[in-house]
Amino acid sequence: MNPEPPQQIVLVIDDEIQIRRLLKINLEAAGYRVYEAATGEAGVAEAAQRRPDIVVLDLGLPDMDGVTVLKRIREWSSVPVVVLSVRDRDDDKIAALDNGADDYLTKPFSTGELLARLRVAQRHARPSADEAVFRADRLEVDLTSRTVKVEGKQIKLTATEYALLQLFVRHAGKVLTHRQILKEVWGPNYVEQTHYLRVYMTHLREKLERNPSAPELLVTESGVGYRLMVK
Repeated sequence: MNPEPPQQIVLVIDDEIQIRRLLKINLEAAGYRVYEAATGEAGVAEAAQRRPDIVVLDLGLPDMDGVTVLKRIREWSSVPVVVLSVRDRDDDKIAALDNGADDYLTKPFSTGELLARLRVAQRHARPSADEAVFRADRLEVDLTSRTVKVEGKQIKLTATEYALLQLFVRHAGKVLTHRQILKEVWGPNYVEQTHYLRVYMTHLREKLERNPSAPELLVTESGVGYRLMVK
């Protein structure tokens, strides 16, 4: 008999005991092993001790802001972090994502959606070295040959369009903020030039989407950035 695969470890950092109980029940039912922390300091300590496979982090902690916790974890770990918070302002989402969060979900939340976000974050945190071809719906991107196909037909992209798409592919399923994208594709001197990004997103959607005005692949996260959707 093959041995059972080890359980994936989730660390929940949230000061609301009811939320921790709810998450523990649902995450354990989904096959995870769950550890909990009610404060930022305890969360950082648990992350160091338990070495979780993924972290669910609230922003409104009693001793420090969740973004501070995120920054401290990011000093030594690249573990996927999904923020789960009542805060729904764009500024809060951008701050979390810019400081290393892999995704952001607001309370109240759907358990099914949270589990899906966790799976996506974990899947793309550990890409295998031979994943040279990315596929999502009608889109196929060969990162070795730098070719792009839609429904099997090769699509010609400019160098900047390809660089933009490649960035999305390497972070598929993850929200990328405007600043992150501009910094990676155009450089740190262009992080405020959002009109560049709007123009090139329009070009990409015209080439990749069935209906560019109602995109299904490259979707807008209002006020925050964009996400390449994966099934």
